[in-house]
Amino acid sequence: MSIPGARSAALAKRLSAHESRNVTFLCDDFPIFWKAASGATVIDADDNRYVDCTAAFGVANVGHCNAHVARAVREQANRLMHGMGDVHPTEIKVQLLERLSEILPPGLSKTFLATTGSEAVEAALKTAILATGKARFATYRGAYHGLSFGALSVGGIEQFRKPFAGALGAQPVMLEYPRAGLNDVDHAIMSARKTLRASNDIAALLIEPIQGRAGCVVPPPGYLAALRALCDDLGILMIADEIFTGFGRTGAWFAVAHDAIVPDILCIGKAMGSGIPISAAIGTAKVMDAWPSSTGEALHTSTFLGNPLGCAAALATIDEMERHDLPSRAAALGSQLRSRVEALRAHDAVVDVRGRGLLWGIEFRDPATAFAVIKRALREGVILLQSGVWGETITLSPPLVIEPQQLERAVAVLTSAIEAEERVGR
Repeated sequence: MSIPGARSAALAKRLSAHESRNVTFLCDDFPIFWKAASGATVIDADDNRYVDCTAAFGVANVGHCNAHVARAVREQANRLMHGMGDVHPTEIKVQLLERLSEILPPGLSKTFLATTGSEAVEAALKTAILATGKARFATYRGAYHGLSFGALSVGGIEQFRKPFAGALGAQPVMLEYPRAGLNDVDHAIMSARKTLRASNDIAALLIEPIQGRAGCVVPPPGYLAALRALCDDLGILMIADEIFTGFGRTGAWFAVAHDAIVPDILCIGKAMGSGIPISAAIGTAKVMDAWPSSTGEALHTSTFLGNPLGCAAALATIDEMERHDLPSRAAALGSQLRSRVEALRAHDAVVDVRGRGLLWGIEFRDPATAFAVIKRALREGVILLQSGVWGETITLSPPLVIEPQQLERAVAVLTSAIEAEERVGR
């Protein structure tokens, strides 16, 4: 059977007739349409089976359709599907806030629940403005914090910013994101200090502990710790965006643990609800208490704040993370994977390989080659994700429950696809 199959092709035509442009990319041999999934296996509309090496944008860390999470959501749906989050809250919202305090880095004790990653980032930005009285931010080239207006205003990928630049307000202070193996920590911090000191109106600096959308860019060891000290020295709040890297992805509950730091605000999402939308901005009491006490009308809220289904999914996800010790599993599988993916450097088409835990990026010389490899792998039953500022990188970010043999097969297919594209290129 060809991939995409006949049913996926038919669905593509139907989708094209009704969905707004600039949402789903469609061509003759891409994409497939998903029908079902379990663990690290995806089944498409034509009943083809695939090994998922994307975790659906890093969401399915505990596996697709995890039985414990699905049961918790089903039981919650039978009791209460929606509450009044900031007027008449639900009991399960309180339970989730208490549970989060047990897994978060020490000192992060006050939580603002949200629905999407962008909303969590925007809650963090508003918090920083209230806490400092300043309204400008520092960010990194290549940074991705979401595409809603507030989140986009601190983004570092120009192709997303350019069409809306006139409405985004003040340009953030842009820093260069250092790369492990290429940049020295001391030099990178010296450069950051010089740039940050040139402005006295910066409320907070936002950083991804590993840049995800930019192509799994890993900073040098010790950089986050040195940056934390620099922010303290300059009186700038530090916001860590762990919407992608959180919940065990890098071999720790949260990637900031690798440098043993605690940001002023931590943003989480994606894998938090295992497919049910929920996110959060969590900060220290000192910073979060900059919000005034509610007098009956919240300054920042949403209809679905603390939605019971999202809370149930998040609680069940945390249970599964702990029951299977998935951060440790990601670290162990990542160690086994390292030598296999780093061997890909030997290919002429590959520029760099980098990563940590179960988050790896393979950078190609040409974005077109990266996409061609992805399509070849798809035809062989492996789903991969294109990333990088220009699409030059393939990301490996499978569910943390992926079986070793599935991971082995995925890397073998990836390797074979690269070799096939190199032969075509010759």
